[in-house]
Amino acid sequence: MADEPNNDDRINRIDPRLLEILVCPRTKTSLLYDEARQELISRAASLAYPIRDGIPIMLEEEARQLDDEERRALTRR
Repeated sequence: MADEPNNDDRINRIDPRLLEILVCPRTKTSLLYDEARQELISRAASLAYPIRDGIPIMLEEEARQLDDEERRALTRR
């Protein structure tokens, strides 16, 4: 069945309902989903939380700090 996603596609997708309830642990603000990088982005904290095997890792110590260029790009969204 060609229309069915493979397991990798299902793992890499985030349920939109989950995105509605997840917030940045530091700022308690909403997050943006970067599908290409598999990260959840907090504009307020300038942090990118990784998504591993379809599971958001919402720990500040696992988050990556956004660089200046990434922060500027977010303000244009």
